[in-house]
Amino acid sequence: MVRGRPRVFNIESALDSALHLFWRKGYEGTSVADLTEAMGINTPSLYAAFGNKEELFRKILDRYAEGPAAYMREAFQQPSAREVVEYLLYGAAEATTNPETPLGCLTVQGALSSGEAGDAIRQELNARRAGGEAALRDRFEQAKQSGELAADVDTEQLACFYATIFQGMAVQAGAGTSREKLQAIVANSLRLWPS
Repeated sequence: MVRGRPRVFNIESALDSALHLFWRKGYEGTSVADLTEAMGINTPSLYAAFGNKEELFRKILDRYAEGPAAYMREAFQQPSAREVVEYLLYGAAEATTNPETPLGCLTVQGALSSGEAGDAIRQELNARRAGGEAALRDRFEQAKQSGELAADVDTEQLACFYATIFQGMAVQAGAGTSREKLQAIVANSLRLWPS
């Protein structure tokens, strides 16, 4: 049996490099040459280890969700619907302005800089964002059923409102808005929580 040469690069480090590169440049703004340079590997190694650019990006989205964006999953573990929103938005203010990572949100920035060639990725990013909004709506429905939210609260509109705040914060952070300004946006949006 003929064996291939063993990998001589650290997969975790290579994925972190790809994550930051996609985050800074978006899906379409990142070339395979950019990836191989940042990851410290050659093109055949990239394809052998990670598949094509689209497959690598999907892996990066999962890595992002488990790493820098883990606060989103943690938000849904909070005991009340209002605390879910508070944790989510303050988490976004911190994560999108973290000086150790690129500014903004990978899923928002990636979709903003995708054209026709990246249509499949744009659809993936849109589906992930829609899934987040649906999760908020479902959590608000639970809150409505338990009496935490009034019976007349439109949970779909409430979820859309807070998802829009969340995504808008990501766009603002990507443009350089400070953490303090984003935290003020969070505080103001929480004042609009239905009582």
